[in-house]
Amino acid sequence: MNRIFRAFEGKKAFIAFITGGDPDIETTEQLITALAESGADIIEIGIPFSDPVAEGIVIQAASERALANGCTVDTLFDMVKRVRAKIDIPLLFMTYVNPIFAYGKDRFMKNCAGCGIDGVIVPDLPFEERDELAADCAKHGICRISMIAPTSLERTVAIAQNADGFLYCVSSLGVTGMRGTITTNIPQMIQQAKKATSIPCAVGFGIATPQQARDMASVSDGVIIGSAIVKLVAEHGRQSIEPVRRFAESIRAAINSA
Repeated sequence: MNRIFRAFEGKKAFIAFITGGDPDIETTEQLITALAESGADIIEIGIPFSDPVAEGIVIQAASERALANGCTVDTLFDMVKRVRAKIDIPLLFMTYVNPIFAYGKDRFMKNCAGCGIDGVIVPDLPFEERDELAADCAKHGICRISMIAPTSLERTVAIAQNADGFLYCVSSLGVTGMRGTITTNIPQMIQQAKKATSIPCAVGFGIATPQQARDMASVSDGVIIGSAIVKLVAEHGRQSIEPVRRFAESIRAAINSA
């Protein structure tokens, strides 16, 4: 958890998401290294799943490609172990309850700790059911990142009070994906959360351009970008390293200017 806290020290954090195993595990490993070198402070690795209910079509398609190419949870554990020897920034898994339960909660968290994963994001686990994973996360030192949404309303304070690492603030209703404009009152959401917690608040869902990243960084502690990166991987496949690197550098510069 200390590594996650350090990612926000003295700057606004850039949190990047990629789908593990898309287009293949070797490219995923190279992308993680390139993102870290290009200024990403935290990297989320999506575990491909056949029913990713929080994802838009870009990440759904990436999951389908990764699964078709044979990516498994164990493949990702092995890859993270290799990449952890190269980089020191926090690495998170974004996954769903079903893959964790199918793998075995204790075994999953133990292997997360063993390969160098710092935390997990589980978007389909409601706040009220957080105890389903709390003990296993605590046992193995894995931070479970909590999420708040525009619909959280009075639950925001309770979620924020129980949050660890950073609070994932969902900028828009619906699933992940690039949006032309973000109409949610983000400052109000973050102000409400800050009444209950001192941990950083990072904004995700829908942020796709340097200007949007700059705008969101100006009112938050960090910016999360996923679909725009995954779209570049879809377009360029195994040749996506440099396009992703250039995009990440532009996002880092925009956040720095906020």
